Amino acid sequence: MTELLQDDIKEINEKINKESAIVDILLLEMNKVIVGQKKMSERMLVALLSNGHVLLEGVPGLAKTLAISTLAKTIDAKFSRLQFTPDLLPADIIGTQIYSPKNEKFSIKKGPIFANFVLADEINRAPAKVQSALLEAMQERQVTIGGESFDLDKPFLVMATQNPVEQEGTYPLPEAQVDRFMLKVVIDYPKKEEEKIIIRNNLAKKFPSPNSVLKTDAIIKARNLVKEVYMDEKIEQYIIDIVFATRYPEQYGLEKFKDMIAFGGSPRASINLAAAAKAFAFIKRRGYVIPEDVRALCHDVLRHRIGITYEAEAENITSEDIITEILNTVEIP
Repeated sequence: MTELLQDDIKEINEKINKESAIVDILLLEMNKVIVGQKKMSERMLVALLSNGHVLLEGVPGLAKTLAISTLAKTIDAKFSRLQFTPDLLPADIIGTQIYSPKNEKFSIKKGPIFANFVLADEINRAPAKVQSALLEAMQERQVTIGGESFDLDKPFLVMATQNPVEQEGTYPLPEAQVDRFMLKVVIDYPKKEEEKIIIRNNLAKKFPSPNSVLKTDAIIKARNLVKEVYMDEKIEQYIIDIVFATRYPEQYGLEKFKDMIAFGGSPRASINLAAAAKAFAFIKRRGYVIPEDVRALCHDVLRHRIGITYEAEAENITSEDIITEILNTVEIP
């Protein structure tokens, strides 16, 4: 590594060490309300800092809704919640034109998607046309109502929740749409000690509430800094190897998975893994990415991007098992 590059990294490192204090401030406020679920809070910040969206999967009652509304309150941002139901229409999300007889004109009524943080609750309970209206807004970051385009607010973060697919009355998200989510986080139950605190908080006279500690501008500034985090070519190669191992497992000595994987990660997987790794390094107050950052986020970035065949299902092999095996096989730089 040249001396110039080392100086650059040192400079970025110092800058990020100073600026990433906002992460601690945010997490401190969120932890007043959210007990445990450290992984979920961290992943939400990763998505926020790298301009991605999060899909959360877990049974009802694990504070998914509370988490995103708390995050919106700490950042003094606009928050809206969409409860997806089978009879929901795209206009209920993006807005519609309303005719005013008095002015003899159509006026535009914007929908709840015009917010900084949008919680799409139980996204798999609504039919495909509604899901695609939301996912188009997520991808393009703009919405068209009656032939007129409107840009969405910045920052714009969609956090969608879904109950595990086995439940009745759900419309599973198509692969192309799931791919738009940067991370898919699977949430588990809290630990015993954590649940004790949860009970106490809920039965206290006053439920803890977060303070608004940041403005949205601070997030935009942090995002620009995250882009400056240094990523070595070896780390880029490591990311490429991991993603390629999901497409061509036989090239990495994983012939056993050749008939188990229906399709691997798209280039979007590589982009998101790199972007998320940079944001994770920023959260950990580092100006450079290390292989551990990539490994920490690998499951969240890839678990919804690998399609498994019936053979894999018959042998009870999930995409999680495949990712774990790939991480154990692909050489770490």
